[in-house]
Amino acid sequence: MIKQVSRKGIDWFQDAKFGMFIHWGLYSLLGRGEWVMHWEQIPVPEYEKLASRFNPTQFNADMWVNLAAESGQKYMVITSRHHDGFSMYNTALSDYKITQTSFKRDPLAELADACSRNGKVKFGFYVSLLDWHHPAYRFRRESGMAWDDYLGFLHGQVTELCSNYGEICYFWFDGDWPRHEITDQNAYFVAGGSFEYEKLYGIIRHLQPNAVIHNNRHEKPLPGEDVQGFEQDLPGENTTGFNTTAMYDLPLEVCMTINDHWGIHFEDENYKPVRQLVHHLVKSASLGGNFLLNVGPTAKGTILPEQMTRLRDIGKWLITHGEAVYGTRSGRIPATQETVSTYKAKQHFVHWLNPLSDDVKLEGVPEEIESAHLLRDNTPIEISRDSKTFTLAVPPDLRDPFDTVIVLN
Repeated sequence: MIKQVSRKGIDWFQDAKFGMFIHWGLYSLLGRGEWVMHWEQIPVPEYEKLASRFNPTQFNADMWVNLAAESGQKYMVITSRHHDGFSMYNTALSDYKITQTSFKRDPLAELADACSRNGKVKFGFYVSLLDWHHPAYRFRRESGMAWDDYLGFLHGQVTELCSNYGEICYFWFDGDWPRHEITDQNAYFVAGGSFEYEKLYGIIRHLQPNAVIHNNRHEKPLPGEDVQGFEQDLPGENTTGFNTTAMYDLPLEVCMTINDHWGIHFEDENYKPVRQLVHHLVKSASLGGNFLLNVGPTAKGTILPEQMTRLRDIGKWLITHGEAVYGTRSGRIPATQETVSTYKAKQHFVHWLNPLSDDVKLEGVPEEIESAHLLRDNTPIEISRDSKTFTLAVPPDLRDPFDTVIVLN
C-alpha cells in the first residue's frame, strides 16, 4: 500500500494556490513547441544533433526564481526530462543530457539552490513517463532491451531527483494517457507495460515525504496521487476534449499556457490578457484549486518579455488582493455570471469579475453577514438584503479593472 503525502505537504499545496510551470529543452532551439519531434516525425539521430547547439549562456537561476516571487508564485515546476528524452540535469543514467553540451552546467541544481536562497518559492519537477529517445521505450525490437530496462531508467531518475536537489515540493508526471494508448512498440506513445506506480511513488514517499504527487492522466487519480489536474481547462470543464469533467475528493490544479504552447513557439503571439489570467487564478481558487501558469524560455535561457510582463502584473494585483487567494478554500457562496468566492477564517471573499449590473447581487450566502469592505483599502461597502438576496453597492470609481474583491465578515 502506498503511503500518503504528509499533512504538511498537502496543507502547503492547498495554501500555495499559484505556481510557475517551465517547459524548457532541446525543442526550444527549434521554437515550434515541445512536441516538435513528434509533430514533424524527426528521427532520433537528426534530433540528437540539437544537443551540439544547445548552450543557454543567458540562463540565470536567481532571475527566474525572483521573477516567480515577484509574480506571487509559491512554487516552480520544471521539465527534468520531457518526451524527447533529453535530461535537463546531470543524470548519471544517460549521456543525453545538458551537462554533456557546451553549457556543461546543471540548471536544475542552480534553480534548486536559487529557490533555497530566495525562501519564497519551492521547487518541483516535471517527469515524462514516456521517452521518444530511450531504446527500451520505443526501440526494444531493434535494441534487444526489455521494458524492465526502461523502468530501471525511469525509477532511477526519480531517485536521483529525490536525492540530489534538496527539498522537493512536487512531482508532476506526464505521458501516461489511457485513452491514447497505441500498441505498436515503435510508436511515439507506446507503453510496454506497467509503470509500476506503487514502486515509483514509494521512492518519493520514502525520500521526499512532503512532496505532492500529480499524474496528468486526465482520468480519476490512482492510489498515491494527491492532486486531480485539469490541463488548459478550469476544474469541471473539458473544452480541450481530453479532461474528465468529474471532480474527485482531492486538491485540484489547473495548468495553463500564457499563449497557446508550452515550449516556446516563435509564431505564437496569442497571449492571454492579464485580466483573463487573474480570472483563471481566482476561479481555480474558488473551486479549491491551484493555478500552475507556464512559461517557455528561449534556447538562450531567457524568459520572453511578453510572459514576464504578464506575470509581474499578476504579482502586482496579488500584493493587495493575495489574502483572498492564498490559504483560502473553495467558496461557500454560489457562483454567478458575475462573481465567484473564496473562503478563509470566517471570511467570505467575493470576487466581482464581470460587472454586468450596477451592484453585486448574491444568493445563498450561508451565514449572517455583519459588514463588508473592499479588500484593497478597507473601504466600507453598503449592504442591503431581502429574503433571498444580498446586494453590495460598489461605486464605479472603486472597482478594480481585474477583480474587485469584497470581504464579507
